[in-house]
Amino acid sequence: MGFRKLLLAAFLATGLAAAATAETLAVGGSIEVKTPTIAAPTRGMTMDQVVKRFGEPEEKLPAVGKPPITRWKYPRFVVYFESRYVIDSVVAG
Repeated sequence: MGFRKLLLAAFLATGLAAAATAETLAVGGSIEVKTPTIAAPTRGMTMDQVVKRFGEPEEKLPAVGKPPITRWKYPRFVVYFESRYVIDSVVAG
């Protein structure tokens, strides 16, 4: 299974698809998405860097798949790691 498919499957399995929010604006033939204003980990940060900046998560879920994808849940966002590096953060609504 490809990386993007695995990430999408993990995202949908968490039920966050309904909880994640973003303002979408359609103008003419283009669509723009407003970036959330909540500070969250960014791609490439290590697990240690995330803990130093945001503290310990409320929950650490075990790694799934190959490469291993791990989720950490915080009150306002969920962080996805591949091995020990952030690949995405999803802000909860």
